[in-house]
Amino acid sequence: MKRSMNCLAALIFSVSLLAGSTVAAYADDGSERGYTYNYDYWGDVQYSPDAYSTVDVYTAADLGLNKGFNAPAGLYVQGDDVYICDTGNNRIVQLKRENKNVFKLIRVIDEIKGDVEVRTFLNPTDICVTKDGYLYICDKGNNRILKLDDDLNFVMMFQKPDNVVFDQSAVFLPNKLEVDAAGRVYCIADNINKGMIKYDAEGTFTGFYGASQVTYNFSDYMWKKFASKAQRAAMESFVPTEYDNIYMDTEGFIFACTTNVSDRGMDTGSDVPIRRLNLMGQNILIQNGNYRVMGDLYWGLGGGYKGPSLITDITALDHGIYFAIDKVRGRMFGYDKQGHMLYAFGGNGNLNGSFKLPSAIDHMGNDLLVLDSQDASLTVFTPTEYGNLIYQAITEYDAGDYTNSGKTWEKVKAQNGNYDLAYVGIGTSLMSQEKYKEAMKYFELKWDTKNYSKAFKQYRKAWVEEHIGLLFTGVILLFVLPTLIERGKKIKYQIDTAEIFKE
Repeated sequence: MKRSMNCLAALIFSVSLLAGSTVAAYADDGSERGYTYNYDYWGDVQYSPDAYSTVDVYTAADLGLNKGFNAPAGLYVQGDDVYICDTGNNRIVQLKRENKNVFKLIRVIDEIKGDVEVRTFLNPTDICVTKDGYLYICDKGNNRILKLDDDLNFVMMFQKPDNVVFDQSAVFLPNKLEVDAAGRVYCIADNINKGMIKYDAEGTFTGFYGASQVTYNFSDYMWKKFASKAQRAAMESFVPTEYDNIYMDTEGFIFACTTNVSDRGMDTGSDVPIRRLNLMGQNILIQNGNYRVMGDLYWGLGGGYKGPSLITDITALDHGIYFAIDKVRGRMFGYDKQGHMLYAFGGNGNLNGSFKLPSAIDHMGNDLLVLDSQDASLTVFTPTEYGNLIYQAITEYDAGDYTNSGKTWEKVKAQNGNYDLAYVGIGTSLMSQEKYKEAMKYFELKWDTKNYSKAFKQYRKAWVEEHIGLLFTGVILLFVLPTLIERGKKIKYQIDTAEIFKE
């Protein structure tokens, strides 16, 4: 069933964070600027034109299925193909996007072929499809990861690691996965807090990857040392957090997110909801924005929940921009590669662009696809003119086309005069063109002290180089001229007092 778009109503849903810790006032009517927002240097909410618009919302019936989705949990995009893990119905649905609005049902995958004992799925939760056509599926209920060819023939199986570092009493429940170019599998399994389970291409367990650092409060630690057994059992264990989802970007780095965060941990920065992991499993996510990459800054009641954003999935576009989705408030947060929030939008509700319980996000080009587990639907978003201008400005700058990047940021500023990144983008473009004095003005307007210092340093250097002759002359006049004058006075005195000049 399609839902009509109403930006004002969507805004009302999206600004329901009015009760909570340090709450900013959401007093804008939003009738013209929609429900997209950002935070300025001071942390105030700034509404903006919508960066994305809803293409449509698709239910199973819209996609040609005779059975509705049942708690769909996994979503994967490969080219024009979209794969949905219809978890409750023990099947995977493959679609092909034929144009902006139309998806064609390709097949329903509910049985596999080949030499395997169990040929059906039981609660499949995630899928990854490689460029050479292999399907990797988290068949959670059957405690396995399957590798199939494009004709659904069984190739191999990844099972519970038979290794002393893996708790053999634990049930193997693979939930999310990614596969790299070498065929290595990275798996998030329920109740495993040592990181992701890593297999080589032959299915051999090679260890854990990306385990989050254990953090604790020292006073709590000391109290736990002296507490009774019952008291210790009631306290939170000092163990690494579990990941919720992963996504491998075009550079081969893995984005990982977790909802295992607390109010205190988010306030202090000890909880890290989004990571970008290198080959060693170390977090290399850049956070050069005014605020940490954490979703909403202000936490009010939303979706029956009052607390920090719970990032349940993440996807990274080709030009370094990545999106995270909050499962409790239904908001999407877009960040650039430096960690600046580009915009946030979405919310709870029944309207287009809002969700009940989003479970997965992926992208097709710059379009975003969001799977709603509770609403049993797929929503597709496409960038507006405003959103495309931001992408264009970033792409031009990354390509070294600084002049055109600055011109494009000017167009963004014309549509949204409160957008800090437009001023910073123009300033950065000017600085790259060695127009340091002009760049400093834009950085100063938006309190970008780091770039202002860089621009000032270069401006000072250029000024010195340009006026070196004048400076040299000044030095001479300042230090040499007094010496010459004094020398002249001494010579004059010697002449005036010399015997030869006396009568």
